[in-house]
Amino acid sequence: MGKAYIVGAGPGDPDLITLKALKCIQQADVILYDRLVNPELLKNAKADCQHIYCGKQPTVHTMKQETINHLLVKYTKQGKMVVRLKGGDPFVFGRGAEEVEALVRNGLSYDVVPGITAGVAAPAYAGIPITHRELGSSFAIVTGHRQKGKSTDINWKGLATAVDTLVIYMGISNLAYICQELISNGKHPDTPVGIIQQGTTNEQRTVSGTLSTIVTIVEKEGVSNPAMIVIGEVVRFREKLRELQLLNIGRNHSILKEVYAEVK
Repeated sequence: MGKAYIVGAGPGDPDLITLKALKCIQQADVILYDRLVNPELLKNAKADCQHIYCGKQPTVHTMKQETINHLLVKYTKQGKMVVRLKGGDPFVFGRGAEEVEALVRNGLSYDVVPGITAGVAAPAYAGIPITHRELGSSFAIVTGHRQKGKSTDINWKGLATAVDTLVIYMGISNLAYICQELISNGKHPDTPVGIIQQGTTNEQRTVSGTLSTIVTIVEKEGVSNPAMIVIGEVVRFREKLRELQLLNIGRNHSILKEVYAEVK
């Protein structure tokens, strides 16, 4: 029998992959990879490694989860080293647990290799700490995606009143609903919101607003998936950093003027 590795590829920047995950890619016989995996990482695989794309978009799934589970089991039974390469961390909205269960049901050996999740990395790259001694001491990671035709079972009241910072995955298409639910359950309409698109990549960009304004801002700016939503006072820290940077630029400009005047 072979062995399967359920591997987190990190949030987008290829340098954010772990050493163990990189070794798995380098030694794999088969790699089943997701849409948000940086293609640069696949270049580390062996020349004869088989690559199988299993990407999912919000409304289009290239491959059903049942098929992915079947392929994992199939190739592992063939005695191969199989890597299931997933964006972020495999156990954070990555269905890694379902894949592990399929392997265990078939008596197969596996390892889980954690990865850096976008919910922490994307805000950090944008200058937003998800915890801060003065601005937020607790956070929750939430899915903003609702399965078509089904109501959400998210406890918005609890999230609105009991947690300082919310980090929401897959929520852009339901942003208006999310903001409405939080406001109606006690979150102040002026609560800051930051949205990071293509987090940790060269295409990353960030927009910010409040629960009452962010929907209009997102529509105006054309923000789309993949994007991370951060809600809470910690978002204000990004603006504080920008103000400090501008202040430093102003100071440096004044110093240069003084030096120039002395030289002249």
